Amino acid sequence: MNLEKFQESMYQLIVETSTNLPKDVRRAVKKAKESESAGTRAALSLGTITNNIQMADENISPICQDTGLPTFKIKTPVGVNQIKIKEAIYQAIAQATKDSKLRPNSVDSLTGKNSGDNLGGGTPVIKFDQWENDYIDVRLILKGGGCENKNIQYSLPCELEGLGRAGRDLDGIRKCILHSVYQAQGQGCSAGFIGVGIGGDRSSGYDLAKEQLFRSVEDVNPNEDLRKLEDYIMQNANKLGIGTMGFGGETTLLGCKIGVMNRIPASFFVSVAYNCWAFRRLGVKVNPETGEIQDWLYQEGEKIEFGNGADQEVAASSEEQAQTKVVTLKAPITEEQIRELKVGDVVRIDGRMYTGRDAIHKYLTDHDAPVDLNGHVIYHCGPVMAKDEEGNWTVKAAGPTTSIREEPYQGDIMKKFGIRAVIGKGGMGPKTLAALQEHGGVYLNAIGGAAQYYADCIKKVDGVDLTEFGIPEAMWHLNVEGFTAVVTMDSHGNSLHADVDKSSLEKLAQFKEPVFK
Repeated sequence: MNLEKFQESMYQLIVETSTNLPKDVRRAVKKAKESESAGTRAALSLGTITNNIQMADENISPICQDTGLPTFKIKTPVGVNQIKIKEAIYQAIAQATKDSKLRPNSVDSLTGKNSGDNLGGGTPVIKFDQWENDYIDVRLILKGGGCENKNIQYSLPCELEGLGRAGRDLDGIRKCILHSVYQAQGQGCSAGFIGVGIGGDRSSGYDLAKEQLFRSVEDVNPNEDLRKLEDYIMQNANKLGIGTMGFGGETTLLGCKIGVMNRIPASFFVSVAYNCWAFRRLGVKVNPETGEIQDWLYQEGEKIEFGNGADQEVAASSEEQAQTKVVTLKAPITEEQIRELKVGDVVRIDGRMYTGRDAIHKYLTDHDAPVDLNGHVIYHCGPVMAKDEEGNWTVKAAGPTTSIREEPYQGDIMKKFGIRAVIGKGGMGPKTLAALQEHGGVYLNAIGGAAQYYADCIKKVDGVDLTEFGIPEAMWHLNVEGFTAVVTMDSHGNSLHADVDKSSLEKLAQFKEPVFK
């Protein structure tokens, strides 16, 4: 094989997967967008999402800033050197990271040190199979941490909140899958996709679940029982009212694929792999002699092109928009300004904000801040960054990360440093909500995965601190214009996330009675 050409082919696959959403996923997103009422929070969110998809395509930049864990599934003819294939993929991953097509995302689990090139023990994941065909089949999925954290595994029989007992049968499996959608809420960047693995052991069950995510969104399960179950889940999971980003709405789930394998008598696992709307999954057929791409996978049918969806949705319903309060904030922000905001208000931020993720929050617990944060905004974001020829930093992708990870720190840090607003996705818990009420703070929900949309709002990088934590975890000083997010937790004790959680649990209970005998 021409390994240099094969490495180039793998680089093309990585870049396309990161920047160009496949056709089947685009069609699913379009269908969801058309199901929402114009002017609602769900429609506004889907408008931002479709705008972001188009921007990533045109800019050849990451759809989402979170590279996740690159996972390759490869089938090779007998006799192909799999060791050389691995080496070529490693080089292609490192080059794509250097070119800011992927965020450096491989971290030493003991030291916390970022490798800087997405290479390290266990990363990327590469799984091989041999087959009788005369070409190499390479499939890649970039599954971000936010949706990975919403994966869940059930051991039957079990008791499920809202649904009661789930037994060792098809109906028990049904309950587990519905519960998996409920427990994800908006934290996995809904509307999402799920892959389900029935049987196996704990590790092989998850492998089977993730394998389902490599199926086309529009395929038909050859197992009649599983086909009916997939159809049932798609019809009923969207009745939970969780909606895009957990804001409520008509679409919570965009796809459901289920696989089954044998198990041992003592164990009955149902494993669910959750994937966000930014379903970055592509594949190629490669000539084993030349290393060149012969064909692309998941690209059958019409490619949906999206326009400036966010602007279209904002203008879609003047009556609805007239009821929406839009407030522009610029740091330093006063407590009085924050106390005037309520859940549902739209906030547009101009001026300075600072990024802060897991490492920053842990650091600020025991240290002084490197800058004065009084009256300022913290953005839960690990951006994709690049340096230009003059040595200045530019932002290539900058969507929000899941906020709930900062729940142990957030309220204390806001009070300690006088922070007035926090931006992230998926909401936070009761400790933060109590601190917002006591201190006079607000939580703003940005649209998860919309990395190009928000990068476009960042007009300049004014500085950076704590780079020893790595590019994603450093504290970036950003100058923004028109950075838009929705108030979902206010200083009066209100939380949209808690409200949606409560209402969706009530709706989940309607599926308690058996369906599959």
